[in-house]
Amino acid sequence: MNVPFHKIDERILRVADEAMAMVKEQFAVIEDIQDYNTQKMLYAFQKAGISESHFSTSTGYGFDDRGRDALDEIYATVFDAEDALVRHNFICGTHALTVALFGMLRPNDIMLSVTGTPYDTLQSVIGISGNYSGSLKDFGIIYKEVPLTKDGKPDYQAIEKAINPEVKMVYIQRSRGYELRPSLLVDEIQKIAEITRKKSPNTIIMLDNCYGEFVEKEQPLAKGVDIMAGSLIKNPGGGIAPTGGYIAGKASLVEQCAYRLTTPGIGREQGATLGVNRELFLGAFNAPHATGEALKTAVFASALFELLGFDTTPKYNEKRGDIIQLLNLNSTEGLIAFCQGIQKGGAIDSFVTPEPSDMPGYESKVIMASGSFTLGATSELSADAPLREPYSAWLQGGVTFHSARVGILLSAQTMLEKGIITFS
Repeated sequence: MNVPFHKIDERILRVADEAMAMVKEQFAVIEDIQDYNTQKMLYAFQKAGISESHFSTSTGYGFDDRGRDALDEIYATVFDAEDALVRHNFICGTHALTVALFGMLRPNDIMLSVTGTPYDTLQSVIGISGNYSGSLKDFGIIYKEVPLTKDGKPDYQAIEKAINPEVKMVYIQRSRGYELRPSLLVDEIQKIAEITRKKSPNTIIMLDNCYGEFVEKEQPLAKGVDIMAGSLIKNPGGGIAPTGGYIAGKASLVEQCAYRLTTPGIGREQGATLGVNRELFLGAFNAPHATGEALKTAVFASALFELLGFDTTPKYNEKRGDIIQLLNLNSTEGLIAFCQGIQKGGAIDSFVTPEPSDMPGYESKVIMASGSFTLGATSELSADAPLREPYSAWLQGGVTFHSARVGILLSAQTMLEKGIITFS
């Protein structure tokens, strides 16, 4: 492997060459998905009749913003949704999910999470951690959950037993969060939806789709999910959207969410775009390709670190439900060194040395590496982890595989220099 501008030990480069040979077949699969989803995105733009005029800005109330409305149409098409709500003023994925939850749930409604306990930042929204004013619990919404099986898979029998017509919402988290369990594939999500429909046809099926967009050809909304939400600084922003999030699904449910985002009666009809339309359109157009590049990065990292003696999940040749790659680094020192190496591989702030610190919404100290153009964008190469056992790093992103691969190599180099990786 030729890496002319960065100092990488020859022994690591030899292992990297071996890893590249291992992943050829998987890369071909990823490129087929990239091809399909990129063509679908192009079709969505053409169907919506996008022109230069859609990039114009609006201020104040934002009445009749053509770009805002057309972007909703594009997301609805590519996600197989009846409707979509795409806005720059969703501050993160958790915010989009929160708007959806509060938009659809009412006092005494039951929310049933069927993939165990949700991601850390959503726990305070629900009211099962922390003591924050304004949680779902504060509003009298009842939370229940079905644990995953021992191997981290949905417990279909337990899910079927837990669902009844009193359950207002079945909640599914596609990605693993800070857990070791595998991310869900679309066919697994479909099975949960089929069980729900059988037991309670009117129950809302909601999906946290963060990190899962464009990873497969099939869309969850075409497989029984009613509504889903995510962040634009993850997959669907293509590494270009500067901020934002989306909600997509059944039109009646999206409308409820729009009333929660703004006010009842106004909903989606107002909201100035303040000059971000062009970036949101360009990010969406780039998203299927950028997601494929992130997948290649994850597959390569899995193969490389497996060859270096570390446990990885998913394995390089496993089917994936999201862009996240988990690497078990066995120690605090290994975890910190890995993240510091990833930071060295960033285009921005490559000279910065990340250190563990407290972060809002997390109980453990967290170390984060992200040399990205958009602060915190996990569509760009980044890695983060709470400093707790089993000392695993969650790697994600990489809008171009060739630059992201350098970051992976620098992480191995940093671990070698600190004596964590050794060669006999």
